[in-house]
Amino acid sequence: MEENNGKRILFLAVDSCGESGGCALAEHNKRGVFSLLGEKHLEGRSFSATLITAIGELLSEAGVKLKDLTGLIVVNGPGSFTGVRVGLSAVKGLAEAEGLPLLAVSRLEVMTATHAISAAALDAHRHELFLRVGEGELLAGAEELAAVTAPQRIAVCDDRATELLSQAWPQCEILRVAAPTAADALKLGAPRLLAGERADVALLDGHYLRRSDAEIFGDPANAGKPRG
Repeated sequence: MEENNGKRILFLAVDSCGESGGCALAEHNKRGVFSLLGEKHLEGRSFSATLITAIGELLSEAGVKLKDLTGLIVVNGPGSFTGVRVGLSAVKGLAEAEGLPLLAVSRLEVMTATHAISAAALDAHRHELFLRVGEGELLAGAEELAAVTAPQRIAVCDDRATELLSQAWPQCEILRVAAPTAADALKLGAPRLLAGERADVALLDGHYLRRSDAEIFGDPANAGKPRG
């Protein structure tokens, strides 16, 4: 195995942004290849109760301790507010406990990188999409979709996003793909960590693209407005 000052080069990734999520552990070997050592898949709405346990089991089954890790990757959105917060809190806590470098990646970028495509979309509910085209990401409803130049192809992993894009961009080829996983995030983020890219743990927040209901509907300026 490739070593760094006698230590194995190990990375842990966490994604709790979607309807399902999980964690993945991989090692960087002599050939510069990331070998997946293990992965845990978790059902949505259970992350707060299961994520830390799953991480502990994943490390234990691989014979790895938290202090052995070279770095951590977290998918910090867009997606479920609760899921994003659970994943961020867990990974930031682990990073601070052992002084581990941490990197955050966008779920949309994970999709584009995994499928070698420049655009991706996720259902954001309320007739809106989380959209990535090129390097930009936004929350897009009908008005925003009409204003954006449609790409030739776009990666989509859910039915609702497919339906909205088919209506808004009928000439765009929709590539149906599997939902992104923690292992996919690891493949994107680990090389960046090796190259020295880091997030400030104290300042790192969720990549929400949308304000929370508490922010929107707690604002007197929005009183009486429909939720959409």
